[in-house]
This record gives sequence, structure tokens and C-alpha cells, in this order.
Amino acid sequence: MAFKLGSKKNNRAPLSFKKDSDEIPGTPILRKNLGKGIMGEANNDGTIFLNKDVPKGSDLEAHVLLHEMQHMTDMKLGKLKYDDNSITWNGETYERKDGKVFFEGEFKPEGDKSFPWEKMPWEAKYKNKK
Repeated sequence: MAFKLGSKKNNRAPLSFKKDSDEIPGTPILRKNLGKGIMGEANNDGTIFLNKDVPKGSDLEAHVLLHEMQHMTDMKLGKLKYDDNSITWNGETYERKDGKVFFEGEFKPEGDKSFPWEKMPWEAKYKNKK
């Protein structure tokens, strides 16, 4: 069966992103104290933690939320999953302990940009526009 949009000119679904709301539709954003240097965390329960020190409405906030939403998307697609002891990326599992992940023969801090799940193709474009 085909999906057909209506014939009206402005037949769009209403989207509401309230400026004073810390929520992306379907993904609650919770501001909290995170560890030093941690700006955001995507969680298995579908929430995102955002460091309370990230200014609301800032470019940094937009960047962090985009980054964490990519993790959420990867988790929903089955590309990424994690628990307290491991991270699995595209079917390959990496040991995780004490805030570090064993990758390429050494333990590296979680969030290290050398991890394939931390590489965001759009980030280079974003940084060039600043």
C-alpha cells in the first residue's frame, strides 16, 4: 500500500520545539551534573543527560544534543549497545571498566574520538561553520 500526502499546500504534521523545554519529542533531556569534561550521555532508557553547565539555547547545546541523538539513533538501529561491562559496535564487543574502553590494544577514556562510534560524519562540517 502506498503512502500519500494530502493535496493541501501546507499539509505538514505540526512540530513543536518549545524554546523553554528541555525535550526533543520522544527523547527526554535531563540536565544534571556529569563528570569533568562530559557534556552529554545517551542512555539505554531513551533519555539523554545533558551537563547542567551547557548554556540553554547555545551552539554547544545544539552540538551536544545532535551528537547524543546520533548515539540514540545508532542504538535504535542496533549498531550500538552498551552495558556496565562492554560496548558493542556493529557486532564487535569491547571491554568497558572504570570509565575506559579497551580498544586497539589499550584502555582509552570513554568518549575518546578514536572510537568508531564517536565519529560523527556531520561534526567536521559543523566545526567548519563556526
